[in-house]
Amino acid sequence: MTDMICVTNRHLCEGDFFERIEKIASSGVTAMILREKDLNEREYSDLAEKFTEICEKYKVEAILHTYVDAAIEIGVRSIHLPLPVFKDLSGEKKGFFRTTGVSCHSLEDAVMAEKLGASYITFGHVFVTECKKRLEPRGLDALKNVCKAVKIPVYAIGGINKENIDSVTEAGAAGACIMSGFMKGDNWSWK
Repeated sequence: MTDMICVTNRHLCEGDFFERIEKIASSGVTAMILREKDLNEREYSDLAEKFTEICEKYKVEAILHTYVDAAIEIGVRSIHLPLPVFKDLSGEKKGFFRTTGVSCHSLEDAVMAEKLGASYITFGHVFVTECKKRLEPRGLDALKNVCKAVKIPVYAIGGINKENIDSVTEAGAAGACIMSGFMKGDNWSWK
């Protein structure tokens, strides 16, 4: 079975955000990334506390995004970071986390993230997606090249759906990150 990671976006969520998170957490996903970039750190931290409780209830890995200090304060040992943030992260803070994911958009980014100690990377956007309307997708060949170049798990992101998910694992990805498919109310069940 393909590893599935849900990436949150409250603005795409149909209905109550926490009800949606609970439904997704119970659907068989491997992990969930709380990616709410419009919030300040205090607001994010408040949201993260309830989010992590739901993930713990369903034994789904809770991964916080960007706000390193909030993750440390709450005690969440999995973080996902943009590459520039990861590059500047102190060794002490890196050492707190069991899992550190890094967003990559090129082969060079992926190689650098691995050298800097990333646990996994996300690579994309692979397919056309509403989230990146004006940007050309990187495609399956680029994904395949990244998967061959690094030893850490690579998760495809961007435009992933039920029709194309098998193609990302065939290209070598460990799994896929999905935002819209989960947040917009599609009934995805991966059990």
